Amino acid sequence: MPSPVDVSQNGNARHVEAAPSLFEIEEDLARLLERPRQVNIERKRSFDERSFSEMSMTHSPPRQVYKNSENSSRVFDNMVGVYSPGRWSGIHTPRSTFGYEPHPIIGEAWEALRRSIVNFRDQPVGTIAAIDNSAEELNYDQVFVRDFVPSALAFLMNGEPDIVKNFLLKTLRLQSREKKIDQFKLGDGVMPASFKVSHDPVRNYETITADFGESAIGRVAPVDSGFWWIILLRAYTKSTGDTSLAEMPECQRGIRLILELCLSEGFDTFPTLLCADGCSMIDRRMGVYGYPIEIQALFFMALRCALFLLKHDEENRECCDAIIKRLHALSFHMRSYYWLDIKQLNDIYRYKTEEYSHTAVNKFNVMPDSLPEWVFDFMPTRGGYFIGNVSPAHMDFRWFCLGNCISILSSLATPEQASAIMDLVESRWQELVGEMPLKICYPAMEGHEWRIVTGCDPKNTSWSYHNGGTWPVLLWLLTAAAIKTGRPQIARRAIELAESRLLKDSWPEYYDGKLGRFIGKQARKFQTWSIAGYLVARMMLEDPSHLGMISLEEDKQMKPTMKRSASWTC
Repeated sequence: MPSPVDVSQNGNARHVEAAPSLFEIEEDLARLLERPRQVNIERKRSFDERSFSEMSMTHSPPRQVYKNSENSSRVFDNMVGVYSPGRWSGIHTPRSTFGYEPHPIIGEAWEALRRSIVNFRDQPVGTIAAIDNSAEELNYDQVFVRDFVPSALAFLMNGEPDIVKNFLLKTLRLQSREKKIDQFKLGDGVMPASFKVSHDPVRNYETITADFGESAIGRVAPVDSGFWWIILLRAYTKSTGDTSLAEMPECQRGIRLILELCLSEGFDTFPTLLCADGCSMIDRRMGVYGYPIEIQALFFMALRCALFLLKHDEENRECCDAIIKRLHALSFHMRSYYWLDIKQLNDIYRYKTEEYSHTAVNKFNVMPDSLPEWVFDFMPTRGGYFIGNVSPAHMDFRWFCLGNCISILSSLATPEQASAIMDLVESRWQELVGEMPLKICYPAMEGHEWRIVTGCDPKNTSWSYHNGGTWPVLLWLLTAAAIKTGRPQIARRAIELAESRLLKDSWPEYYDGKLGRFIGKQARKFQTWSIAGYLVARMMLEDPSHLGMISLEEDKQMKPTMKRSASWTC
């Protein structure tokens, strides 16, 4: 068994004797006393631990416990409310909980992450997208909601929740601002894509300017920002045990406003959300308009997190009822129509078209000839994944990493589907991981398809940026999914690949090429979420209890009875 290690101020590791002296014991005790106090709260079963099939919004006192909740089970019962930052070094860098010797780049990563912190009136409120003095700032000097999520998780895992709380409150306040693009007013629930802190040296005064899409490429509002905000609020609550933030009237209202945008009735015949191109991490034209997997998976996870966070009172009754109904419909739709494995692929290959009535097997009238040739070779005998998009006469068969990983973490994927997704990753390691994790999507569009779909976008050329590029930030999502499915060896293998390159390449935003061998042609260096994504992945691998703040267990009673054609399997 390896001996414990310490990390000095300069990041060098030194071994500590197995039998500590009295002075060392006193030093350790002093460090423990300096650590943030763990919040000890009474164990209460949360919404994500109970089947929302069993819930009825009867008017009982707030935070009621629904019937039969004691019969539900959860893998992470011993992880609820965990607050395990590990032992800290002099630079506030966590030492390994289990005595592993830390990788030399961990100290460098923490120092780089701390340099990215943005303060507003002497309080940390987020981290900027990148610190690359060799390139024009553009909007990389702003705090992006989606970009801050891995930074927030890293700080929570390290026992530093204040910056996360400040960020949640600041973005909530920005939500209340009037949002207009030209003469059109956006919905009240829209969260900003990003914000910038500006300092007026003459007045010695700081202000915050938010971007709700009016300055973004293509002028598209960020659909994912609100979902990430809800997910992060739950992560903060689970990590700290502090429910007072989520229970604030302002936070309760903010959650409702976000969900009202998504749960309102309209012309849609599907429970999925209709979106424009460029409304999420892939924020440029990439043919992901319609019902993209990333947005649907985040939507599902945000709905489940909202059930955990909302008070169970009369004010929230209607919203919670709508959430429960939507979760049932959304899970059925996604598990049925988006899931692709070797059997389903063969069924689509043999589809008949122009079917009419409710007995139709080819419900979306997808043309078998539209199946791309690559998918037949890509699909392994064992394995499967959620495809990129489903709409009338259209299926996008591309693999999208974020959507599939979130599907596992939110339990949108059944245990069997989650296992199949990881089987696919292992079987197609060279294509999806290569020499650097992790492909944002696969495969890349080339030639005529690239010209038509992207509009000849020079940044999204084949195997670059969003078009088959490799994004190190996705490492934390793969790690979380691998741990949840009992495949930590997948995470370990990917992390080792990243550690061989990230520091010496100065933490680039993305890599180019089929194998991810080259630093992206327009990639920023010292990209904050590349740094934070690595730290979160490393900390989760060393202490899997951290997974509890970002993972939701399956609701076993949510599985619908499949009364459909045998051609559709879930």
